[in-house]
Amino acid sequence: MSEDEFEIDLDDLERRMDGALAALKQEFSSLRTGRASAAMVEPINVDAYGSMTPLNQVGTVNVPEPRMVTINVWDKSLVAKVEKAIMESGLGINPQTNGTIVMLPIPELNEERRRELTKVAAQYAENARVAVRNVRRDGMDQLKKAKNDGMSEDDHKIWHDEVQELTDAHIAKVDAALENKQQEIMQV
Repeated sequence: MSEDEFEIDLDDLERRMDGALAALKQEFSSLRTGRASAAMVEPINVDAYGSMTPLNQVGTVNVPEPRMVTINVWDKSLVAKVEKAIMESGLGINPQTNGTIVMLPIPELNEERRRELTKVAAQYAENARVAVRNVRRDGMDQLKKAKNDGMSEDDHKIWHDEVQELTDAHIAKVDAALENKQQEIMQV
């Protein structure tokens, strides 16, 4: 048997681990840090025209100043529904309306809320680590199968080390992202 038959698709494993990192960054962007961010409202859906529609598809989301997010709703009949969706989203922000513009003033976070948010961020990071480890496990299962099919001990060791290096690098990226997010949350 040729060596090529036993190659493990490291690119696929890396792509899947990168996906876990991208999902983590998406979750982090939805966490409030006391600074305004358009990403805060990305997960919010509005009941528009009989279906749930992402908020950014019913209006323009802007961040005119560090502690304010505005949504310029395109259809005046949807303003009340946008307000309702924001209040029910769990952001903890009360919207203010001025015509078709919905304003979200971002209040200062108190110490207790900051600590809660760092715990939520840590949970998101742990979920990302688990996802990376699951991809690693898939890679190790491929290696085990290849070894049973006749892969040499040396090749098995080389591939094992490659998969482990990839895993360690992605876990380190998750930890760094968590550290940055926790510093951002705790910054007053």
